[in-house]
Amino acid sequence: MTAPAPTALDPAVRELAQQLRVDSIRCTTAAGSGHPTSALSAADLMAVLLARHLRYDFAQPRRPTNDHFVLSKGHAAPLLYAAFKATGAIDDAELMTLRKFGSRLEGHPTPVLPWVEVATGSLGQGLPIGVGIALAGKYLDKLPYRVWVLCGDSEMTEGSIWEAIDKAGYYKLNNLIGIVDVNRLGQRGETELGWNTAAYAARARAFGWHTIEIDGHDLAAIDRAYTEAAASTDRPTLIVARTCKGRGVSLVEDQPNWHGKALSPDEARAAIAELGGERHAVIAPQAPPDGTPASTGQPVPLRLPRYEPSSQVATRKAYGDALKALGLARPEIVALDAEVSNSTYAEEFARAIPERYFEMFIAEQQMVAAAVGLQVRGYVPFASTFATFFTRAYDFIRMAAISRANIRLCGSHAGVAIGEDGPSQMGLEDLAMMRAVHGSTVLYPCDANQTAKLVAAMADLPGISYLRTTRGATKVLYDPDEEFPVGGSKVLVRSAHDRAAIVAAGVTVHEALAAYHQLQNEGIAVRVIDAYSVKPIDVATLRQAAAETGGRLVVVEDHWPEGGLGDAVLAAFAGAAMADGAGGPLPRVVKLAVREMPGSGKPAELLDAAGISARHIVEAVKRLLAD
Repeated sequence: MTAPAPTALDPAVRELAQQLRVDSIRCTTAAGSGHPTSALSAADLMAVLLARHLRYDFAQPRRPTNDHFVLSKGHAAPLLYAAFKATGAIDDAELMTLRKFGSRLEGHPTPVLPWVEVATGSLGQGLPIGVGIALAGKYLDKLPYRVWVLCGDSEMTEGSIWEAIDKAGYYKLNNLIGIVDVNRLGQRGETELGWNTAAYAARARAFGWHTIEIDGHDLAAIDRAYTEAAASTDRPTLIVARTCKGRGVSLVEDQPNWHGKALSPDEARAAIAELGGERHAVIAPQAPPDGTPASTGQPVPLRLPRYEPSSQVATRKAYGDALKALGLARPEIVALDAEVSNSTYAEEFARAIPERYFEMFIAEQQMVAAAVGLQVRGYVPFASTFATFFTRAYDFIRMAAISRANIRLCGSHAGVAIGEDGPSQMGLEDLAMMRAVHGSTVLYPCDANQTAKLVAAMADLPGISYLRTTRGATKVLYDPDEEFPVGGSKVLVRSAHDRAAIVAAGVTVHEALAAYHQLQNEGIAVRVIDAYSVKPIDVATLRQAAAETGGRLVVVEDHWPEGGLGDAVLAAFAGAAMADGAGGPLPRVVKLAVREMPGSGKPAELLDAAGISARHIVEAVKRLLAD
């Protein structure tokens, strides 16, 4: 039901806006830090949204028909927390714990609060994530909820914002409403466009958005804009609101050098008096409509692909086959790709289940953000591109962990083994960067059957999981019924007389096995460990191998030496007092990795030039034994 438009001086909404301003000042002054002026500029925008347009049940934050609100300008968190107080979600005492140790009210919003669905604060991320939530609403849930995203004008220079605006236009996300708080002043001075709201609007229109320019302090104009945006049936809407930073407080209004600065207690008292004093009103937002998400299918037993041992299959192909099987079995599985689905083989899913596949084209930041948005609505997203291109989206992956998001990433074309395309296409940093993500899981299969089982396992993993796949076909080593628990490894060959252990993963497992046969022919017994779970690493198996081989380990990886498999193996021994009876001396670990900038060539040539081929493994084992 649409509420009647307020007059320009609607007392209830105006009082709410002033309360939000006052509370933003109070809590930041109590904290001694924060961004009150950024909150003051958007208070009118928030007040009208909260009182008249946001359809949300604060008692049931996971209600499927709730609208979604994303504060993209996360530094304006005091405004969001003041809004939570105004709805009765938190009380005044909690509001005043802003930024204090142990408080849920952190300096930028995170999902420790049940009404915050994603973490923001790294600018340029809220609108891209909003695209993902809107995709879920329009194409999967098929529910009438709206996705409201409040952006700052400074973040409109981020490329990820324009990736989001492009994809929202492409998918005609009429349920997405962006609000730009154009307060002109950034952290160090005037923003790139200042108050040129027409420029923001023209750029968005070029991407297929409906745009509305307003005075962001005119309550009636704000209300009309929200009503118009909510009525859109064929495109997203961007509301470009001209505002004043620090609005309502003469000391700071439209003044530079106040970004991120709290008012002193004396300044705050004067500002609160100027705003009319404290208020503690509690309002009830509009109730969301009734409804349930549309069905995306019925679950059926999973039938993973099976590959014949000794056949040649690329693990990237096995990823696509397994993802398709998983999608057919589980209706909550969705897939995304960045215009390389014919290389990652996500195209297998796209062909079989096009209604749950989202093409993000060459926009890796938006792809990861959309995955985060989709998982907000309970979907299980798998996103794929070349391993090296995830570096472009790394901040989104890092923030996804802060959001406590559950997303699955697959990076293909890893390492020098890709061959002729050269170093720009070789993922050589990916294991290190994914291991560094909080709570992440990092998997690197060496054959097709192992890949299929790990893809299935990823569907139920919490947090950020990453699968590294290989471009070229490799020999299938394992039976289709073999199990590969996350955190485990496989000892492919061993004996009671092993003098060293070779630890490998992915493509280097095959080089390690070739080295094993060469050494065996020379009477040198070694064991080969397939460390397919790079994080968590199989500590017990590695320590046992060290204890039983005289502490001699050779780790071989198609990756730079920093942060990859070798460092994961070393971490298994960090702090382990092996000499105190825990199994022998601390091991001697030789790390074979890519140490020089590679070029183009055949995969075998590049593996050998990088020093990670079978012959280099043989030489490393012999050097260890000679020491």
